[in-house]
This record gives sequence, C-alpha cells and structure tokens, in this order.
Amino acid sequence: MKITHIGGPTAVLNLGGLTFLTDPAFDEPRDYQLPGRVMTKLTGPAIPAADLGPIDVVLLSHDEHKDNLDDAGRALLPSIPTVLSTPGAALRIEGVRGLENWETVNLPRPDGGVVTVTGVPALHGPEGAESVVGFVTGFVVQGEGLPTVYVSGDNASLGHVKEIADRFAPIDVAVLFAGAARTGLLNGANLTLTSEDSVEAARILGDATIIPVHTEGWTHFSEGPEQFLAAFQEAGLEHRTQMLSHGVPKTVT
Repeated sequence: MKITHIGGPTAVLNLGGLTFLTDPAFDEPRDYQLPGRVMTKLTGPAIPAADLGPIDVVLLSHDEHKDNLDDAGRALLPSIPTVLSTPGAALRIEGVRGLENWETVNLPRPDGGVVTVTGVPALHGPEGAESVVGFVTGFVVQGEGLPTVYVSGDNASLGHVKEIADRFAPIDVAVLFAGAARTGLLNGANLTLTSEDSVEAARILGDATIIPVHTEGWTHFSEGPEQFLAAFQEAGLEHRTQMLSHGVPKTVT
C-alpha cells in the first residue's frame, strides 16, 4: 500500500489498483463560524484537490464537521465515482452510499479482482456522544493478495477497536485518527484517540503498522504528532509506527 498524507484526516491510499481518499478537507486556513462556536483551521492541504489525479473511492467517516468534510472537499465529491460514508450522510448528500456497521461493498479492481470495503463502528467521543456530534463510521479495506487496512475515522472508543480487531484479524495497517480532539460541546471530553489510547489500540491490533493522521492543523486538537511518537517511544512500540510527512508518498509493507 502507498499512502500520501495531505493534512488533517485527508490521505490518499493506493491499494489494489484503486485510489482511495479519506475525509476530503482541502480548504485553506480559515475560521468557520458555527452555532455557538468557531472552528479554526491552521494549515492548508499539502496537495490541492485539483492536483491529486483520479480518485476512485472516497472513504468519508462523516459529513457534519468541517475538519472532515470542508467546502472544497464537498465540492470534490460529485466527481468521485464511489463515495462511502454513514447512512445519514447518504441522506444529506446526493450520490453517497451509506454503510451500516459491518455492511460490505465490493469494488472491482483493474486486474479483475475485487476490493471489499466494510463499514465498522466508530464513536466520536464518550458514550452517548452521538446526540451531540452525530454518527461516524470507520472502514476496513481488504482484497486477495492485499494488506488488510483499518481506517478508524473519528473514533475515540478502544472497545470498538477491539471489536474490529477480533473480527478482521490480522489487520496489517491501521490508519488512526488521533490527536485527542476536544470541544466545549462535550465539556472537553476526547473526541478522537489520545496518544496513549493509540498505544493501547496498537496493542489490541497485534502486529499492525500504525499510521497516525488527524493530529494537527486545527486548534481543537490537543496532541500533535510529537506527542503521538513520544507515547510510542515510551511504550517501546516506535517500530510499529509510520510517521508521514505531508505530501510525501510512503510505501507501507
């Protein structure tokens, strides 16, 4: 698998002859005025959407937050053949296919095979957070001769990580949305995995290579890539991580 981190939750994954894009966020730095709060984006994309080349599939964890789907990302969606997200997103955005938890879709590969994408549980905060922040999905991508890849989406639940690990073991690569995102809407509770949570997720996921995204670029993230790496170093698991530079393709084996 090859992965290129664009910034925030946005990455390009090349797998099985298909090009996947996670949570498209391509706006330049700005403030978003939202009811009762402001979201501030600090850094723009390493690669503009217009320079990505053809995208086959978007894996959209949820559509309701600007850091996961911003204005430029939303404008990109109609040009993508397959956009997978939550059932709610499918109701709100024309052309989106919603996946229930554990529901699968088979995508044709150029070599005649298929890549299977499964929607998997995610919880964007503590128990009961859905009533405030909405519903989120993660994804597991599989195919014959390919690594099994888990894309967590905005998930803060280690219990869900355990469910996914048990069902799909062995997972070869885990793209974890980390950064310990926090908001006053939930009294500062973590909306995504902390660095320490990510270490525990790595233990749950066996020998999977761990790739962090969504740890920077916004003011509501409380732990950056430095804290993430330090936590893995302290745990003696630095060898399990692949730290990415924005805009630089990395082959994961």
